[in-house]
Amino acid sequence: MLDFTGKLVFVAGAGSVGPGWGNGKATAVLFARQGATVFGVDIEREAIAETNKLIEAEGGRCLAHQCDMRVSAQVQAAVEACMQAFGRIDVLVNNVGGSAPGDPVTMSEEVWDAQIEHNLKTAFLGCKHVLPIMEKQGSGAIVNISSVDGLSAKNGVMAYASTKWAVRGMTRVAAVATWTATGCSGVASRVAGGSPAQASASVSRIVAGSRNRFIAVLKDCRWRDRETLAPGARRGGR
Repeated sequence: MLDFTGKLVFVAGAGSVGPGWGNGKATAVLFARQGATVFGVDIEREAIAETNKLIEAEGGRCLAHQCDMRVSAQVQAAVEACMQAFGRIDVLVNNVGGSAPGDPVTMSEEVWDAQIEHNLKTAFLGCKHVLPIMEKQGSGAIVNISSVDGLSAKNGVMAYASTKWAVRGMTRVAAVATWTATGCSGVASRVAGGSPAQASASVSRIVAGSRNRFIAVLKDCRWRDRETLAPGARRGGR
C-alpha cells in the first residue's frame, strides 16, 4: 500500500456514470485509502455524493464539489474552493471523458464538437487552472487519463479515439512547457485499460513515482527520465 498521507488529490470526474465502479470513483477511493485527502468534482451531484459517502464510510476525508469541467469559470471556481479549504493541490487527476459512436461520414458535427469538449477540453482546463498552483508550490503531479483507443486506429469511435490521441499529445506539450518554465515537471499521461481498480492503482503508482517515460516523482518534482522531454538534460536536481 502506497502512502499519500498529507497529500491533497483533486480528482476531476470522481463520480461514476452508472452503477458500480468507474475509473474516477475507484481512483478517488483508492487515494483516500492510501491516506490522501480527496477533493472530488463531478458534473452530477448525486454521483460525486456517492463517492464522498464511500470515502467517509471508510474513515477517509473527501470534499465533494459539483463542477462542469467543460466550463472554465466553473473549473476555476472549483480550484479556488479547493485552495480555500486545503491550501494546496498535490495531485490532479483529469479523468472526465466518454465515447460516442460514429465515423467521418456518420458522425454529426455536433457530436464531434461535444466529444472534443468532453474528452480534451476538460483535461486542458484542469491543467490550465492547476498548473500555476503547482508551479508556485514547486511540486505536484498531474495525470491525464487517456485510453487504449488513443494508441490505435479503432473503427467506430472516431472522435473518442482522436481525442485520446490528443490527450497524450497535449500531456507531452504541457510537460515540456512546465519544464521550460520551472526546470521540473509532474505532468504525466496514463493510458487507462482493464478494470477501474487496475486503472486507479496504476494512477496512484504513477503519482508515487513508478518508472515510466512521462512519470515524475511527487515528493521532489524531479523527472525519473528527463531525456524523454529534454534530450541531453542532466539527471538529478533542478
